[in-house]
Amino acid sequence: MTATLDISLHPSQYAAHISPARFRLLACGRRWGKTRLGVNECIDAANKGGRAWWVAPSYKMSEVGWRPLHKIGNLLGAEVRKGDRQIIMPSGGEVTVRSADNPDSLRGEGLNLVVMDECAFISEAAWTDAIRPALSDRLGRAIFISTPKGRNWFWRLFQNGLGDDPDWRSWQLPTGDNPFIDAKEIEAARRDLPEIIFEQEYLAQFLESQGAVFRNVRSCLYSGDPGVHAGHTIVTGIDWGKQADFTAISIGCVDCKTEIAIDRSNQIDYAFQRARIGQLASQYSVTSILAESNAMGEPIIEELQRADLPVVGFQTTAQSKPPLIENLALSFEREEWRWVDDPIWTGELEAFERKISPITGRSAYSAPDGMHDDTVIARALMLRAAGSYGVYFA
Repeated sequence: MTATLDISLHPSQYAAHISPARFRLLACGRRWGKTRLGVNECIDAANKGGRAWWVAPSYKMSEVGWRPLHKIGNLLGAEVRKGDRQIIMPSGGEVTVRSADNPDSLRGEGLNLVVMDECAFISEAAWTDAIRPALSDRLGRAIFISTPKGRNWFWRLFQNGLGDDPDWRSWQLPTGDNPFIDAKEIEAARRDLPEIIFEQEYLAQFLESQGAVFRNVRSCLYSGDPGVHAGHTIVTGIDWGKQADFTAISIGCVDCKTEIAIDRSNQIDYAFQRARIGQLASQYSVTSILAESNAMGEPIIEELQRADLPVVGFQTTAQSKPPLIENLALSFEREEWRWVDDPIWTGELEAFERKISPITGRSAYSAPDGMHDDTVIARALMLRAAGSYGVYFA
């Protein structure tokens, strides 16, 4: 018995669905509809009595495929085994959701179809050592669907589908190919995100410098006299340090969109640092100070507040740091602010990296191993403080 379900596909999804290629590679922008296509393919294979796998980078990320698969399984009268994340169709075919945390766990079974979801974030060994051999006895097919992650193994495999080999076919599918996504929303993302992020996440482009965060840095630098800013709104960002790390202070004029002073020090007593901040706040008539409140930051902030300095804390977390950094990256990209030309501060900007977690798929920002990012955080906090005055978005 074969169950039926009408799963409508938009045109570019349908083109991938009907392709006779054995190995199909889809570089997709966000919200293009890759989950819908992949689920459709798994259900189709299982309806025909085949064995299909949905493979995700991690157990947590595999929920993306499991949720629609088990709902559809219920609608079609399939046996749903939640503990095994498996549905057995009335035809006898099956779909199992697996994670690639441990590639060796993927060995063993022969497959008619595998959908590798966000495969750019899965290790190459999962494909070469475990999944590809599992397709051999049944001449199984594979669909690779992912947002790009630089030029890694997914990019190399993607090249196979650009040639004349009929077994391989590749598509580059930006978000805009989905007719159900409002074009105005895509344009809003283009305005709001740094170019490098928009190109990868919405245009599905494989970027050679995937880890780079800040572009156009040197075009935004100035040296010499910062100008006169009497009567202007002056804000400050502070990132704390004492021993290995540095305390970095960035002071900017909101009216002129100019960083007017920087300060960086380490191995200095916190009492001296508080005095130094008070002196700078008085010298530049600082209106607002945004300081990192993590770890030792909270008690220092309290001391500064007791001294009547206009200090507010900012808790840096895995959720709050990316938009903080992306705000600064967009400022450089658009040349909206002028920044003090200093070799150390510039070097930290140019070395700053963006990495993507293989567990969550989220962006994480940090200095390379052995380097510092104190000055980057200070500048990002200063710009965030400027945003509270409506001149630059927070």
